Amino acid sequence: MSAAPRPIVGPLLRLAAPNWIVMVTLAAVSMIDIFFVGKLGLDALAGVSITFPMMMLTQTMAAGGMGGGIAAAVARAHGAGNRAAVDRAAGQAVIVAVAMAALFIAVFVGLGRALYAAIGAAGPELEAALAYSDVLFYGAVIMWAFHSLSAVVRGTGNMTFPAILLILTQLIHVGLCPALVFGVGPVPALGVRGAALSAVLSFAPGVIALTAYLVSGKRAARLAVRHLRPDGATLWEILRVGVPGSANNVLTNANIVILTGLVAGHGTEAFTGFGIASRIEYIQSPLAFGLGAAILTMVGNEIGAGDHRRARRVTWIGAALTAALSGVIGMIGFAVPAWFVHQFSTDAQVTAYGVQYLRIVAPAYVCFGLGLGLWFAAQGAGRVKWPLIGSVVRVAMSSLGGWLVIHVAGAGLGGLFGLVAASFAAFGLVIAAATWAGKVV
Repeated sequence: MSAAPRPIVGPLLRLAAPNWIVMVTLAAVSMIDIFFVGKLGLDALAGVSITFPMMMLTQTMAAGGMGGGIAAAVARAHGAGNRAAVDRAAGQAVIVAVAMAALFIAVFVGLGRALYAAIGAAGPELEAALAYSDVLFYGAVIMWAFHSLSAVVRGTGNMTFPAILLILTQLIHVGLCPALVFGVGPVPALGVRGAALSAVLSFAPGVIALTAYLVSGKRAARLAVRHLRPDGATLWEILRVGVPGSANNVLTNANIVILTGLVAGHGTEAFTGFGIASRIEYIQSPLAFGLGAAILTMVGNEIGAGDHRRARRVTWIGAALTAALSGVIGMIGFAVPAWFVHQFSTDAQVTAYGVQYLRIVAPAYVCFGLGLGLWFAAQGAGRVKWPLIGSVVRVAMSSLGGWLVIHVAGAGLGGLFGLVAASFAAFGLVIAAATWAGKVV
């Protein structure tokens, strides 16, 4: 008599629970910068809105792109019972964090003015964007270190400790941000620079705590000096998942940038409304990550242990849950779009554009969630080719197709937003078809 299948939903939800608490916190706090900066005026709000995709690129790439590669490498080694490989991955995670931070400084500080101007920022909007961006990316190594070390811990199956630390960092940000933006006591008012400085400094205590946790040697992973030298085999295990995952993050954020540029031709109110409304996608990405980190870890452990059948069951159950989560967010965005926009601006034209976007695009978020869930499973399995293809299809449809809709067909913003909705559907369905065919897990 064969043994009953081991449960999946219960363990998956238990692993996801700490992440969900964190991601709900992040979803709320992700808006803190723009909430306070919005009180500085429309130019400051528009400038920081333009930089928001770059900030989220840092967060998503560090946590879910390269961070996913780190967590997947650790999870597979942990599932196979290879402690030495786990420890090597911890050391290589530090190397990845430093290298990626340096790359972000070179790109977003060195090329920031040209990049934001190409998007459509000019005058006071451009100066606000640069003031925020320069501070944020000069301090990016702190954010990269936090997310990379957190990925190591998550890969061992411990979701709780990184979750607690992330909540604490965000609570620090909530208190520190208004003090640095508006000034308090001897602290001068730094304006938009203060918001960026708060976003960076709030992660520093978390980096210290994670380092102490991993250096202790009493955990499932240990961070040791001898592993801080480049190790080709271990780096490859991280990068073969982390690079495609990061490419997906780049595509997602480049897509938002391109769309912002297309919308910018309709005026400041249009791209501000679009920038606010599209942030609901950045809200659901962290929420999906809460479950996705659990999917990645469980799939990676099962692959490491050689149980591919159970890995596929985890994949489909996890993806169904992320699709349901994103679908609920989409329903809310569709039902009360003006309420969401009004949290950041009550300008009538800004609201009109934001409402138009959510009414057209939000129903397709269920497919976005499906694709995200399968992406995390693919990272755990180390097979991310088809999920990346799905991302390329989405970006090609919405950005390149959007350019044709606006500049060739002259369909206006309604046509552009409709194409964005179709691209979300294609993203989820392409990855689901490949997974069903056995090409992902």
